[in-house]
Amino acid sequence: MPKKESDRPRVLGVAVSLVNSAESRDAPDQLQTLKQLRTLMEQWVVTDAPPPEERDLVELRILRDQLRAAFAAPDDNRRMQVVNELLAQADIRPRLNAHDGLGVHIHYFFPFVAVSAHLRADCSMALALLIEDGEGDRLKTCANPDCARVFLDGSKNRSRLYCDNPSCGNRVHTAAYRARQASG
Repeated sequence: MPKKESDRPRVLGVAVSLVNSAESRDAPDQLQTLKQLRTLMEQWVVTDAPPPEERDLVELRILRDQLRAAFAAPDDNRRMQVVNELLAQADIRPRLNAHDGLGVHIHYFFPFVAVSAHLRADCSMALALLIEDGEGDRLKTCANPDCARVFLDGSKNRSRLYCDNPSCGNRVHTAAYRARQASG
């Protein structure tokens, strides 16, 4: 029987998207209203959660900052500390589930808990399992000093430097070229 693809990449994508929902040079904060949160929940395929409330917005902004710390950590020791703090704050209740064409996967949260508790449990476990697999150094922040976005480096040699925003790498390279031209 062929091995089923893990749901972990999707959940890690949710963690990246949650962190990148913060206000940036190019976009406003995407967690300001319940309507915005409902839209994100649809994009992230968040199920088994009641309709979001104002407190979820507050809790998710806190979680967003905590997740950012995992991506920004300089090494696996610091990453483990951050993720262990996240795990300690999560009410983790693993159970098998299958829905929305995702196949059988594990939910790490109680059914119908607040979306903030749901995402804290799922994202914390996905990060913990990534680190356990020796892949923690794939959690990165964009090398463009003007960008605050994070990403999961899927390159074979883990050498990616910039987020998905195509202008980030271009801006840095253009600035370096102009600096070389001005000094030479």
